[in-house]
Amino acid sequence: MSRIGKAPISIPSGVNVTVKDNTVTVKGPKGELSQAIHPEMEVKVEDGTITVVRPNDEKETRAQHGLYRSLINNMVVGVSEGYKKQLELVGVGYRATNQGQLLDLALGYSHPIQLMLPKEIKVEAVTDRKSNPIITLESADKQLLGQVCAKIRSLRKPEPYKGKGVRFKGEEIRRKAGKSAKV
Repeated sequence: MSRIGKAPISIPSGVNVTVKDNTVTVKGPKGELSQAIHPEMEVKVEDGTITVVRPNDEKETRAQHGLYRSLINNMVVGVSEGYKKQLELVGVGYRATNQGQLLDLALGYSHPIQLMLPKEIKVEAVTDRKSNPIITLESADKQLLGQVCAKIRSLRKPEPYKGKGVRFKGEEIRRKAGKSAKV
């Protein structure tokens, strides 16, 4: 058995889980998420726990067993606690502001970059003097949050020589020495 797949998921108080027609719906204080499940997988909701059961030991079903258990667990954690990621803008003149769901970035290009973020994500851009601008993103959907963060990071990836770019808060960038002057 898959170590991840066979682990039961405990349902915290205030979270409601329903399974109908191969779709798992999780409702909680932070929102509502749903995920389509492979027809062969069986999801059981019993006395405060969720278990995912696979029908056989074929390679495909073994892989999906752990996958769907992780997806359901991410939904339960998302609607109860939520997910939060922080992006840091490192570079001279790099700025970030937001008006509602519109994120306005100045990343050293000749033009500002404007991104319209999905309504499921709460965004906050903070620029303090003497520190790098920080973009804080919060959502109940882990997949969507990661996808939006990757999109923002891809606009100006951290480069290895000066370390400039958009990086996750606390991310270590491997630095290179660059050219050295000949004597």
